[in-house]
Amino acid sequence: MNSKIERLIKQFARLPRLGTRAGQRIVLALLQDKTGRAENLANALLDAAATIRPCPICGILTDADMPMCEFCRDTARCNGQLCIVRDLSDVWTLEKSAVFHGRYHILGGLLSGVSGITPGDLNISNLPERIKNENISEIIFALPNTVEGKTTQHYVMSVIGDVVGLRFSELASGVPLGGDLDYLDDGTLSLAFDGRRGL
Repeated sequence: MNSKIERLIKQFARLPRLGTRAGQRIVLALLQDKTGRAENLANALLDAAATIRPCPICGILTDADMPMCEFCRDTARCNGQLCIVRDLSDVWTLEKSAVFHGRYHILGGLLSGVSGITPGDLNISNLPERIKNENISEIIFALPNTVEGKTTQHYVMSVIGDVVGLRFSELASGVPLGGDLDYLDDGTLSLAFDGRRGL
């Protein structure tokens, strides 16, 4: 196999939820396309890499020209609720279902001894200050119902647990053990969010 094609396949295969076969299909489709799709994709990736960065407050990816993301700029979302999620895909899932109208905080992963992810790797350090500055009264955990998700949840609670008057809740029924938000339909997610329970 051509070394350049093989290198490209390896790059795609490293992406989450893709493997070598999917990488091969994507690369072949791009290289055999005559409409300029490969060039458009390359240009879009280069532009995004140069101009997109995490919001300094919540961690959501945003345009570098803006001081903070659309969620942190939206004063209507300052309702005292802060939803803690693993990554941006969880924000997209919750926004699509329209079950939450507060603000988000992206951790950027989950604690994992196997993967070597420690508290220093996560977006946690600014949480206590953010809770005070934004008058947060409820922390809603929307993390995967897995060992890593629960471990992360307990750690975050230990970091911010001394904030007076702060309530903790997590998503209720409808989230299966070991489940990710990505795989839940809107109805199930709505029930889980509306029926969240205190911790």
